Amino acid sequence: MEKKLQEFREKIKEKKMIEGALEVLQWDLETTTPKKGKDYIAEIVGYLSMKEYNLTTSQEFEDCVEYLGNNIEKLNEVERKEIEELKEDIEKMKKIPPQEYQEYSELVARTQGVWEEAKAENNYNKYKGNLAKIFEYTIKFANYHRKDEKNLYDVILQDYEKGMTSEKLDEFFSLLKGEIVPLLKKIKEVGNPEKKLLQKIEIEKQKKFNRFIGEYLGFDFDRGVGAESEHPFTMNITKNDVRLTTKYIEDNPMSAVFSTIHETGHGIYEQQIGDNLQGTILGSGGSMGIHESQSRFYENIIGRDLHFWKGLCEKAKEEFTFLKDISLEDFYREINLVEPSLIRVDADELTYSLHIMVRYEIEKGIIDGSIDVEDLPKVWKEKMEEYLGVVPSTDSEGVMQDVHWSAGLVGYFPSYALGSAYSAQIYNTMKKELNVDEILESGEMYKIREWLGEKIHKYGKLKETPEIIKEVTGEDLNPKYYIEYLRDKYSKIYNI
Repeated sequence: MEKKLQEFREKIKEKKMIEGALEVLQWDLETTTPKKGKDYIAEIVGYLSMKEYNLTTSQEFEDCVEYLGNNIEKLNEVERKEIEELKEDIEKMKKIPPQEYQEYSELVARTQGVWEEAKAENNYNKYKGNLAKIFEYTIKFANYHRKDEKNLYDVILQDYEKGMTSEKLDEFFSLLKGEIVPLLKKIKEVGNPEKKLLQKIEIEKQKKFNRFIGEYLGFDFDRGVGAESEHPFTMNITKNDVRLTTKYIEDNPMSAVFSTIHETGHGIYEQQIGDNLQGTILGSGGSMGIHESQSRFYENIIGRDLHFWKGLCEKAKEEFTFLKDISLEDFYREINLVEPSLIRVDADELTYSLHIMVRYEIEKGIIDGSIDVEDLPKVWKEKMEEYLGVVPSTDSEGVMQDVHWSAGLVGYFPSYALGSAYSAQIYNTMKKELNVDEILESGEMYKIREWLGEKIHKYGKLKETPEIIKEVTGEDLNPKYYIEYLRDKYSKIYNI
């Protein structure tokens, strides 16, 4: 038994090192790789992906996992969960032909560069061929993995939120839509004041303040780094190497601020994974829904709170001097303005889920064959008009605004809305145990960080999301907390 465990740990170490190398390459592709060097890096990604594929599907590795699985009672909690996860991973990976796996890995690595160029040029035709191939592979792989799911999209959802189905999501989104749309209508009748925060601030000054914000919230830059990318993201190599990116817009400094707060939420999660999970396959954040709950919690529930900015306003005024002429109340009102917009990452908290519904319905449509990739610009505009009443004038601010599909993350988008609901439910419990308003005003952010670390972060992938939510809040996912949070917050802001 001891010999098998040692063999297992050696194989996991090799697997983790390959994954780490792939993460570093992916980081480089999205931040600093020169345009003409991207194809070669994509080839290296394909090569290393096959190394991982061959290791995971090797008879030696499978036999080792099988042996430990047959002696599960002799393993500790972490080892049991690893074996459970690996059995599923091996089964899924073995169903994908090796050549297709390598082709897909290289395609995804190349497509992100194609997407960046096409977006910059507003040239959907340059991008759609790669996008169509990604969806083709996604459908093909989902068919390989399909068991008794009602539809193919449900298979894809399992990669991001186990147990989730389109039937549950349809009910969830229907409930949100039924509450958000009437509230949005009332807010439109009230109207918005003139915007004062769209001021030009040089990028270097923005970078300085954004780094401060990350540190203020509790991100450890001795174990992390920040950079720029076309689309903000967070990546962890280990808990001691967590990488954040943001996108800076010179005449919209608050865009990068909230992007940074969002990614810092992801980053703090990864930095607080339990030491006992390092070197295992469980040493990163759980489902995408619980991960997004942390980023959405920091970005919106904390980052758009009046008490948070009471504690930060003097520092903010030092860096963004135009804020000296804006009252804290006006600042708070503007960072919480409700206004249907074109870009998801800059969407207000209330209409954000409507952006997710657009993407969710499009993904489902492509997977079931009712929508063609060729027609996506047209479909996108129609759905944006239906849900948000705005229509993009370009494909760059329309169907090409997000990186997710280019990265092969089909089925990811619902996680954002689920994360928002989880975050409100978690916040409801947190308020019973912590004086959150006082903490935010005093700047003692470590109290919130440590609470989340103890309740959620330290478990990594050891516990499934439903288990964590039940343990933290005492009940299963309940969207009522999210709805009540939105209704209470915006009714006060707009006096309705």
